[in-house]
Amino acid sequence: MHFCFTGHYTPRAINAILENPTVNRYEAAKKLIESAGGKLVSMYSMATEGPSVLVIFDVPDPGMAPAICGVVVAAGTLSDVKLTRLFTQDEIKEVRQKAVKLRAAYTPPGG
Repeated sequence: MHFCFTGHYTPRAINAILENPTVNRYEAAKKLIESAGGKLVSMYSMATEGPSVLVIFDVPDPGMAPAICGVVVAAGTLSDVKLTRLFTQDEIKEVRQKAVKLRAAYTPPGG
């Protein structure tokens, strides 16, 4: 299952990065995700509301995604973290087919 993880670097993390500006955060993220049985798909730096990061990763166990986030937050690296489940086009096709089956069971407000 694919997930998108975003967050803002904390002042402590920014200072550590500035002390060693050639540090490779990609490798740190890759190591953590791989230790959870997953794969790092891509990682981007952003300048949204300060230094931020966006990581897309794939893990077979969906419970590992919040565990990965928890480890990063507990380490004091990121704040304002958001974790979003991403769906492939094949997965969303299945979701749409399920929605069609459920449609008759739902009564909207005023209906």
